[in-house]
Order: sequence, then C-alpha cells, then structure tokens
Amino acid sequence: MSDSRRIVLITGCRPGGIGNSLAREFHSKGYRVFATARSKDHLVDLAELGIEIFALDVTSPSDIQDIRADISERTGGSLDILQTFETNLFAVMRMVQAFASLLIQAKGMIVNIGSIVAIVPYTFGSSYNASKAALHSYSDTLRIELSPFNVKVVVVVTGGVLSRLTLNKQDLPQNSIYLPISSEFRYRQGNSQRTGMPNDVYARKVVKELITPHPSKWLWKGTMASRVWFLSTFFPRGIWDFLLSKRFGINKMGALWKKRLA
Repeated sequence: MSDSRRIVLITGCRPGGIGNSLAREFHSKGYRVFATARSKDHLVDLAELGIEIFALDVTSPSDIQDIRADISERTGGSLDILQTFETNLFAVMRMVQAFASLLIQAKGMIVNIGSIVAIVPYTFGSSYNASKAALHSYSDTLRIELSPFNVKVVVVVTGGVLSRLTLNKQDLPQNSIYLPISSEFRYRQGNSQRTGMPNDVYARKVVKELITPHPSKWLWKGTMASRVWFLSTFFPRGIWDFLLSKRFGINKMGALWKKRLA
C-alpha cells in the first residue's frame, strides 16, 4: 500500500534547534518527515518518533546527490516541502538545485528560514546579517523563476527564537577597537536568548501557516518579528541606525575613540 502522506524534507535538525522543532511539528500534523543532520547520532530523538532520518553534510555535493536519489526512490520522485535551516547560502542553493525536479513534480513548496537581521542592521553581526539578506534576495528571485511550475517559495522572517545558535559566546580580542564597549558586545550576543520565543511555539506558528492552501510569501515569526515588519514598513530606514547604535553602545564610540587618540 502506497504512503499517501505529504512529504517534507528538513535540514539542520539537531536537538535544541529550530529544525528539530519543525520536524516534530510537521510529524504531529501527519506529514511524512525526512530529517537530516551531519550525523544520525544527533537525530535519535526524532527517529524514536518514527521520523525518517538521514546523515547529510549540506556542504558536500555528493552527500546531497545521495540523499536526493534515496528520497526520490522512497517517494516515487516527488517532494511537497523542502525546508532548509542553514547559515550557508550556497548549501541552500545546492539543495534547491538537487530537489527542484521533485518539487516540480509535486507542485511543492520551498521554505527558507530567513531572519529579521536581513532587514535590521543588527550590530556586531555583519557577516551573518549579509548571509541572511542574500537568502531573502535569492528566495524572492527563485519564487518568480519557479512560479511557472507551480512551486511556491516562502521566507520565514525569523525574530528571536530560543535555540542553540548563540550558545558559543565569544569575547572581543584585547586589541579590538570595540573593547571599551565589551559589556554591550556580550549583552548583544545573548540578546535573542533572553527574550526569544520557545522553539516549539515558533514551530507551531510556522507550520500552522505553511499547511494552509495559500501561505504568505513572507511569514514574520519570533520575538520582535512583527515589530520589525511595522518599523521597516512605515518608518525610514535610518531609524535602525539610531535605535541600534544606542542599544548596543555604538553611539558612545566616537567620544571614546577621540579620548583614546588624545
């Protein structure tokens, strides 16, 4: 007897992260879930629920082709939802390229986990912010390119969510020009984890909208996401310069730097 459940592939499903919570939520809604992480050892909790697990290094083209062939065989060549949770933009691109034909076959949906930092110049995170901004732009372009084939592309503009992402905090090097505001730097690193939305709550909100017949192209979920939407929609972009330089001590640096040079 064939499996008639809708199929979702989710990358980055280690315990404590967003991908893991999304896998659980889709599974609870009756989806057939394929969950990946670098090692199956990180997916034992999902396997115990009956979720199908795979080891996948998303930076490895051969790994991606192997899992593509495996999933194609298991599903008869279709995939309803590809949900990526990766900080590496090129890994997302490789996954989309590999699974495009399966998504077209199913008239499926690509869901990319974006971030409010693609819109907000969140201090001390320029490289990460840029990667998320690129993901947003890639997703918007991809949406147009795949529209003739009835494949939807959704960006989840994610605010603060409790996850493993900021567990490994770093201190400023002793020769950093920002050392005078090191306390603000440390505060900034843990900011999303102090006020973030619990993983499971975030997953419920996201999945609830994704499984509707016509999900929005952009979903704003997580702490501060709605506020960022409001400010970015109705206020000039310069508001972020003022708010964030004040919040994380950058506004102090001019005077401190002059004092240091004196």
